[in-house]
Amino acid sequence: MTGDRMSRSARLRWSTASELLRLVYAEPGITRTAACERLALASGAAAELIERLRAARLLAEHRAGRGGPGRPTTVLGAHPRGPLAAVVDLRAAGWRVLLGDLAGTVTEAAAGAYGDREPADFLPEVAGAVGAAARREHGRIGAVVAAVAGAVSGTRLLQFSTRGWHEADLGVLAGGTGVPLLVGNDATLGGIAEARGGAARGARAALHLLVAVGVGGALLVDGRPVTGARGAGGEYGHLPLGDPDLACPCGARGCWDLMVDGRALARHRGDPAPGDPFAYGREVLEAVRSGRATDRDRRAVERTARALGAGIAGLVNLHDPDAVTLAGLAPGLRAAAPDAFADAYRGGLMALHRADPPPVADAVHGSDGPVRGALALGFDEITGPAALARWSAHRAP
Repeated sequence: MTGDRMSRSARLRWSTASELLRLVYAEPGITRTAACERLALASGAAAELIERLRAARLLAEHRAGRGGPGRPTTVLGAHPRGPLAAVVDLRAAGWRVLLGDLAGTVTEAAAGAYGDREPADFLPEVAGAVGAAARREHGRIGAVVAAVAGAVSGTRLLQFSTRGWHEADLGVLAGGTGVPLLVGNDATLGGIAEARGGAARGARAALHLLVAVGVGGALLVDGRPVTGARGAGGEYGHLPLGDPDLACPCGARGCWDLMVDGRALARHRGDPAPGDPFAYGREVLEAVRSGRATDRDRRAVERTARALGAGIAGLVNLHDPDAVTLAGLAPGLRAAAPDAFADAYRGGLMALHRADPPPVADAVHGSDGPVRGALALGFDEITGPAALARWSAHRAP
């Protein structure tokens, strides 16, 4: 039998295991009984499969609490020496390396600041942190996923406009681990998290928006993002919905980015552009929430919330989603000026949407959304049949 045929045979042998592990990841705390019913597994086949996964250090189980009559069942979860996904979180303020397991438990392995450096200068440092984590975990890392607060395509950074960075190769971030490297925009990854296990779960078409430094997002169809020809789709913040006299760091003028984040709040309050627009925005919104806001604060928030609601209406007209989810500063903006947001949202909708507008909900995962979405992509890779066959081969008794 050739190596290729053996590979196909191994993939077939691990296909049901792949389905089970993905179910365990998607529904933490699922019982053996519920999982077997979902996958239509007979008890004998289930016992053989779960024992095989336990022996391969892919799955663990423990007794569930008695919840009613009948035989007790077990809860399926992560093996204590099972596979991990590493997430490289490249935010506007700095970077982190995090590790997550099949149960969704996340720990921080390293963190740092960019300073005034360009990507070529700090990426080797981040890669070194990934490599060090891989060595500490003795081969348990099965995928590295970079969550980037900028436009990406494949493993390349196209533009990180808030830092003034342009093209850079992110391929180094695998850290010499030899495992697959996946790269996604932070807002897109947050959308994946909401579509799979958050406020947009069950929606066939969902629009997710993240307001941090500017606004990014994703349209997700059946849980998968529509990312465009080069993977850089969802740069909604650079639609010309703003003041054409305002120049954006991306190189365009009149970007929506400049109308909905901390820079907009500062401009409306008469303050200079903040060094950290996200932190500035949180401070203003907290002042409104706590009752400490001035009239100037409230007017600034109302104008910014109105710009957010009107832009979302335009995107609903464009994409026709079942649901809209908001993350970052957006939930706070809407809560601080609900009437201004609602009036602008409904007023900007076409008549066909206004009668039954898609609901707008706060993201369940909040600021953790990009990391949660990155972990979901990582475990898609790790729990694929071919990847499981490789993992098992390296851990055969």
